Amino acid sequence: MTSSPARYIAPSGWGDIAFMKAVRWLTERGISLLGSRVLTVAGRTSGTPRSVPVNLLALGGERYLVAPRGNTQWVRNVRAAVGAELRVGRRVEQVRLIELPVADRVPVLRAYLQRWGWEVGRFVEGLTKRSTDAELADAAPGMPVFRVEPTTGPSVS
Repeated sequence: MTSSPARYIAPSGWGDIAFMKAVRWLTERGISLLGSRVLTVAGRTSGTPRSVPVNLLALGGERYLVAPRGNTQWVRNVRAAVGAELRVGRRVEQVRLIELPVADRVPVLRAYLQRWGWEVGRFVEGLTKRSTDAELADAAPGMPVFRVEPTTGPSVS
């Protein structure tokens, strides 16, 4: 596994794209699949809202988003944006996403792989829920993690 902060695993064919579209469609209609949300953030160059399905992880009283594919477009947009929104059905939450330092990512990555390793296994290049702390620490620079902080209460649109 490459630990480069520039690591990016692109969707590999129609199966990945179809799966993401199905998850997004269901989540937008109020059916959250194991914590799925639709993340919407302004594009860093166009300013146009961009949406993608993500897995919202609750851990130790905090909430996190993990980018198992690495330095994706949504990660780049979040880094450039002031805020974002998380949606499931008509419930919308305005949030701020704070990127965790590499040194703080291991427990979040472990919990993420325990919950969604079956779904993201092919994107994390050999990591599993049984990976050692050293293996997770080595991979951490290439797997951005963001703490989710609400900026307003949930609303219904």
